[in-house]
Amino acid sequence: MPHHRYIMDASTAAARPSATQRVYDLVKARILDATYPGGDLLTEGQLSDDTGVSRTPVREALLRLESEGLLRLYPKKGALVVPVTAQEAADVLEARLLVETFAAPRAFAARRDLADELEPYVDAMREHRAVGDLPEFSAADRTFHERIVAAAGNDILTRLYRSLRERQLCISVSVMRVSDERMDAAIADHTALVALLRGDDERAFVALIDSHLQRATAQAQGGR
Repeated sequence: MPHHRYIMDASTAAARPSATQRVYDLVKARILDATYPGGDLLTEGQLSDDTGVSRTPVREALLRLESEGLLRLYPKKGALVVPVTAQEAADVLEARLLVETFAAPRAFAARRDLADELEPYVDAMREHRAVGDLPEFSAADRTFHERIVAAAGNDILTRLYRSLRERQLCISVSVMRVSDERMDAAIADHTALVALLRGDDERAFVALIDSHLQRATAQAQGGR
C-alpha cells in the first residue's frame, strides 16, 4: 500500500507545474495582455512576492522570457519589458504577409474542411468585439490566420508563424490600439475569406489575404 501511495504522489507531483513554470506562465500572460506594459521594469523581489516563490525560479523564468525576446535583463536592476515599436509591428506583419501569401493557395486545396474550422474563430471575434475584449479578439484573429498557414501542410512554416504569434498579440495590444472600425473591418474580411473557402475562386481568396495583410501593415506603419 505505501508503495502504491508513493507512485500516486509522484505522479501527482509530476503533473503539477514547477515553480519556474508557474512564474513563467504568469509573467508571460501579463506581458501579452499589457498588465506589464512595454517599458516596465520588473524586479525579482517584486515577482517573488507576487507569486509566492523564491527568487531562483523567478530568475529562471525571466531568463526564459529574455530568450523569447519579451524581456531584457539588467544585472542588479531587474527585467525590462521590451517595448513594441511601430517598426517592429511593421516587420512582423511583413513576415506574416510573406508566409501567408505563400500558404494561401496551398491551404485552398483543403478549403471545405478549413472553412468549417475557421468559422468558430470569426464568431469568437464578433463576441469579443461586442464586449470590447481586445486581447481575446486579437488571439482569435491570430489563430484564424495560424490555421490557414497550418492547412498548407508545411510544418516548418507553421512553426515559424507560431513563433510570431505572441509578439503579434503584444503588437495588437500596445501599438496598433485597434479601434472598433479596425475590428469591424477584420471581421468583415474574415467572414469573406470563409465564404470564399466555400467556393472555387482561389485567386479571389489569395487576393483578399494579400489586401487584408497589406492594410494591416499600412495601419502599423501609420501608428494609430
